[in-house]
Amino acid sequence: MRSVRKCSRTGCLEPAVATLTYAYSDSTAVVGPLATASEPHSYDLCEAHALGLTAPKGWEVVRHEGEFAAPEPSSDELTALAEAVREAGRSDRPTAPPPEQPEPRRTGEIRRGHLRVLPGRA
Repeated sequence: MRSVRKCSRTGCLEPAVATLTYAYSDSTAVVGPLATASEPHSYDLCEAHALGLTAPKGWEVVRHEGEFAAPEPSSDELTALAEAVREAGRSDRPTAPPPEQPEPRRTGEIRRGHLRVLPGRA
């Protein structure tokens, strides 16, 4: 199931409505409608960050004219969500196996991650 994309700005939990892309060769920041798929070199922005974006000195901002609209969830997303809720509410689903017990430590042995430190012999 795809989840709603969030704003890329640190600490912002708002849903993304716009995509920011940089055209480095033209010294331009382009803010347009939310792209259909998340791209590695673009940033998803909420409406407040999309409208308030400023560019470095000497750069130009090209901004989408009009309102940014949040994407509507597809029927596939709604169906997957309904199935996940239904599955979580089932009383006959198998229980998770108990967690594995760590092996007992030998005297003088210190365990750190996957490495063991053993006391030296004198």
